[in-house]
Amino acid sequence: MTHQNLSDAELIALDVPLMIRYGVLFGGAHRTALFGDGAVAAALAAEREGVLPRSLRYLGEVVRRAGLRTASGLPEPLPGRGASVMAQEWLATAASVAKGIDDDETMARWLEAVATVLVLRASEFGRRS
Repeated sequence: MTHQNLSDAELIALDVPLMIRYGVLFGGAHRTALFGDGAVAAALAAEREGVLPRSLRYLGEVVRRAGLRTASGLPEPLPGRGASVMAQEWLATAASVAKGIDDDETMARWLEAVATVLVLRASEFGRRS
């Protein structure tokens, strides 16, 4: 999907957990889509929940250092109820298919990519990061 110009409405409608599942499990074109359209779709969802980029970066470090299984068990992985539910879904999906530390690293990098998209959107639209 990364070859298309999708609107925000089309991106927000993407199934991010499904993209995580296939991107972590299969790699290749699925991982490219996860880090492209999937990261933008996740950033739009995070933006709607008021998530700050630094919160996503921190969660990425938790995944990197403690692993997906531990991170997916956090009661509040991101500040705020809606953001936590969203992040728990992402983490649980990735944990369900992860095979080891390489997949933990992939998910940590993806969370950092989502944070980067948030920063870029904030600078483009004059919002705080």
